[in-house]
Amino acid sequence: MAEIWLRHNSGRIFLLIVVVLCAAVASRFVSVIMRRTLERTVIPSASIFVNIVKAVIWIFAAACVLQPVFGINPTTVATALGVSGLALSLGLKDTIANIVGGFGLMLSKVIQPGDIISIQGITGTVTDITWRHTIVQDRAGNAMWIPNSVLNTTALEKIPAAGEAVATVAFTVKGGEDLDRCAKAITKAVQAATGHMMMAGNPPIVQFQGFSPYGISGQVIMFAKKGVVAATMQDAATRALSGEPYLVQDPALTAGSQAA
Repeated sequence: MAEIWLRHNSGRIFLLIVVVLCAAVASRFVSVIMRRTLERTVIPSASIFVNIVKAVIWIFAAACVLQPVFGINPTTVATALGVSGLALSLGLKDTIANIVGGFGLMLSKVIQPGDIISIQGITGTVTDITWRHTIVQDRAGNAMWIPNSVLNTTALEKIPAAGEAVATVAFTVKGGEDLDRCAKAITKAVQAATGHMMMAGNPPIVQFQGFSPYGISGQVIMFAKKGVVAATMQDAATRALSGEPYLVQDPALTAGSQAA
């Protein structure tokens, strides 16, 4: 019985195998070519475009085998899908919103892979835009998957590389100190401690911001290179400045000495 069935359907099985293999090879080949082409053009290289083309290839392959292999008329399938389209759209409205949102983001070039964005307290680099999500990776290496519909309906901020890399350490200089000399000393100490973490071409900046009961307040601004967490840089700079004689280390002691 099995041999008879196999002999009777061998042509269909052979056609199915050939179509599946051809679709798999074509999908792989087109995927590689598209990724290389997108990398050489101004079109954002996001996986959503590649996935769409791969889906079209497999849909076409399925249409080729429906009638000869399974005896199903493709027109009947299309009609059935049209009738059930409303139900599917209601059940998959979130998925459809994410897909449409991804298209909107990419085609309008609101964001592209490589952009640094901040949205709802999440800051990081866009690594990819998929069917449903945009993948954002922060400096600590954590990957966050944000629905495309959220990005398409929520205000987001695009941040320059130097802006996202900022790390600051506040300090207070004792009254009567030479501010120019202190600024140079702070810059030298911080650069020595954090030079290996700094973004190339962006040395630390010392700013004085005003006066307080304990002295002149200020901050040192640093720019962390890719892969360095701002908190790590702040820790190194704070350790480097700890104990400097021109800085206020304990405001309570300073206030007491001034009162005396």
